[in-house]
Amino acid sequence: MNNAAWWQPVLIILTVVFAIALHFSKRFRGYQFTAWIVAVVALAVIYPAQILHVDGFNMRNKWAMLIAIQLVMFGMGTQMSLHDFAGVAKAPRGVFVGIVCHFSVMPLVGLALTKIFHFPPEIAAGIILIGSCSSGLASNVMAYIARSNLALSVTVTAVTTMIAPLMTPLWMKLLAGELVPVSYFSMMVDIIKIVLVPIGAALIHDFLKHASPRGKRIILGIAVLAVVWLLFLIFGGWDYMKSRLTDGSLTSVALVGFLLSAFVIGVVYHAVATRMPWLDKFMPTMAIVGILYVTAMTTAAGRDNLLKVGGLLFLASLIHNVAGYFFGYFLSRASGLDKNSARSIAFEVGLQNGGMASGLANAMGKLATVGLAPAIFIVWMNISGSMLANYWHKRPVVEEKAG
Repeated sequence: MNNAAWWQPVLIILTVVFAIALHFSKRFRGYQFTAWIVAVVALAVIYPAQILHVDGFNMRNKWAMLIAIQLVMFGMGTQMSLHDFAGVAKAPRGVFVGIVCHFSVMPLVGLALTKIFHFPPEIAAGIILIGSCSSGLASNVMAYIARSNLALSVTVTAVTTMIAPLMTPLWMKLLAGELVPVSYFSMMVDIIKIVLVPIGAALIHDFLKHASPRGKRIILGIAVLAVVWLLFLIFGGWDYMKSRLTDGSLTSVALVGFLLSAFVIGVVYHAVATRMPWLDKFMPTMAIVGILYVTAMTTAAGRDNLLKVGGLLFLASLIHNVAGYFFGYFLSRASGLDKNSARSIAFEVGLQNGGMASGLANAMGKLATVGLAPAIFIVWMNISGSMLANYWHKRPVVEEKAG
């Protein structure tokens, strides 16, 4: 066992084989994604240099990471629809309770953990960051497995994702501003770029599925104007404005360009998906590949830090996650929600958007430190979420009343 030359590759092979084998087990198939995460983490810890550089190409290239994270978000977006937001009108109290619990419990618990464990500043900031992000789409899967209030779960995920550009930078500025430099406006722009643009493109695709001819013409017209604007920026427009506008104004122009690009991407994807109906079903798989890629880069880049604080960081992820389930459920019950709705809120509070957190850490240029907590938390969240969902699945609650 002291000979790393043979046991390290054997370990990698075993973890990969185990992940593949879970696909053939009906009982444990739900843990396959977690097994792939473990395999990727093991690979990145053992062979960090080979993961970070392939044939001279820096796998942590800023644009490669951005595209991968946007692909994750777009894949998530294809599993959402505009109809998801209708739940706000149907169950406003449940949605309100879910949003308040999510954007209060998790950032504050994250802050408490950084005080208890005394993590290095940038790693501590990563814990607060993932606690300040929106709900992860995994919460909807867990609510489905648990047979809880799926409509409420989907709505809370959709709404927390849309208001994340306001809430996430706010909590980071308040709670992590002393740990790392945090610009509220810059982080808001990054979230819009990383999260809202790809999800917005997916929602435009969803709109076009059922839109009237007039609605389709309006979206197509906006897309054409967006193409004209983007071409103007590419062929000299950006340089022209750069010499005449302030940095703040330039950022606003760039933000408008990103938002308009959502229409272009949505229209193009819809045209392709109309001819290839299987594409929507394939996109979640691409999202998983993207998460594995980001996790590998984060783990490899932060390997030395991980070996120093990995045990404590995993313990922190366990406490953070369980606290989310606990407070999400019991605060929901205290607010008058029925048990099935409270179970859904528990998932909404306990399961964070690790992809968003990793993307923001990368945008900050601190993937190896701030990005470490999201990489570790993702592993445990999938394990605990699957366990809790299956536990509640075997103990269904039948209630007519819903929050």
